[in-house]
Amino acid sequence: MTNYPERYKELSTWMDKLGVAIPQTMKGFSELHKASIAPGALDSKTKELIALGIAITVRCEGCITFHVHDALHAGASKEEVAETVGVAILMGGGPSLMYGIEAMQAVSQYQEQGL
Repeated sequence: MTNYPERYKELSTWMDKLGVAIPQTMKGFSELHKASIAPGALDSKTKELIALGIAITVRCEGCITFHVHDALHAGASKEEVAETVGVAILMGGGPSLMYGIEAMQAVSQYQEQGL
């Protein structure tokens, strides 16, 4: 099983390294992320849960790692993440079920660390 808190740290380190190699691209992506997640008609928590649902449906483990972390940090509960997994399963079928399990494993691990 993936250790999601460790994977989060590892991916963050590699994103920093990639930022050195392609600074303009990473700066642009960072700005897009901040603008997209900023509160508006939807709050940041809801936007992170949407991003998580998409991450599950497109089967992106790294995205699940980040969006579970960020959704919890934005105040999402385990139950809200579980319902997000349910919608992702609706949209993505069996493969989304498997990645949804990964999302719930990530929730448990982050919560064990106090997030």
